[in-house]
Amino acid sequence: MDLVDILRWTASISGMIAAAMIAAHLGAKVTGWAFVLFCGSSVVWVASSLLDGNNPLAIQNVVLLGINLFGVYRYLWRKQKPEPTS
Repeated sequence: MDLVDILRWTASISGMIAAAMIAAHLGAKVTGWAFVLFCGSSVVWVASSLLDGNNPLAIQNVVLLGINLFGVYRYLWRKQKPEPTS
């Protein structure tokens, strides 16, 4: 197993864990930390994609990183609590 494979598996597993955390609906703080994990996953996907020459996947994850950073802001940094979702 080479470095790119290790990065891919790390990004994939961390993304699945983050998605499960959000789907579990365990509260705003857990959701915020799930977005932090998604950010880490996106960074690792970008790194592995660039090493592998897969530019479309790298660009996708740069965009997802921005979206996930907004999630971190919304759930962990913002003083006002987010509106509850039904």
